[in-house]
Amino acid sequence: MEETNILVVDDEKEIADLLEIYLISDGFHVLKAYSAMEGLRILESQKVDLVLLDVMMPNMNGIEMCRKIRESNNIPIIIVSAKTQDIDKIVGLSTGADDYVSKPFNPLELMARVKSQLRRYRELNPSKKKKAGDIITLKNLVINKSTHQVYCYDENIKLTPIEFEILYLLASNPGRVFSTNEIFESVWHEKFYEANNTVMVHIRRLRGKMHDDTREDKIITTVWGVGYKIEA
Repeated sequence: MEETNILVVDDEKEIADLLEIYLISDGFHVLKAYSAMEGLRILESQKVDLVLLDVMMPNMNGIEMCRKIRESNNIPIIIVSAKTQDIDKIVGLSTGADDYVSKPFNPLELMARVKSQLRRYRELNPSKKKKAGDIITLKNLVINKSTHQVYCYDENIKLTPIEFEILYLLASNPGRVFSTNEIFESVWHEKFYEANNTVMVHIRRLRGKMHDDTREDKIITTVWGVGYKIEA
């Protein structure tokens, strides 16, 4: 079985060593860096499956490193930081991190988060080559065309093939409004006819599965009198 490499980036050697002990005890191989620049060099030269990243580091901080990683790499990034304010978590996640754990951390919880992120990443990135456009990520939504998997706010939701095709159509054209007529003809490959509420029913079920009706920032937006869209 191929080794799983976890890169720990923290300028505090004691914290990095502690994380190494927990990770090794769970069977992971650990790479350590004590600065963001050192961490980026390791990423360029070695296979890394997940990054545990501190925020408060000299020269280049963890947020800047996260941005740099995301320019070319979609591996899971978990920020492990002493900064605990909600705004710090929002900033960390908005720059491309997959999860945020506050120091002092519970070792069991952190290891569970590591395994969860690795599992999710591997499910969405099978070893076989994928065509461009197979995976769409936007609005807290991850859609894998090749495996027909959908994650909404990190929850794996089960969709029917029709529901999946509607969601994929909207998500692959962010910002564009589709009328019910266009959705029906694109998904069913049949001519739309009047008084057909099939699309509306499927959209309602889709929103229910994504818990869209209970969120202020909705994934699928209704443009009254026109149709539906997913904002970029």
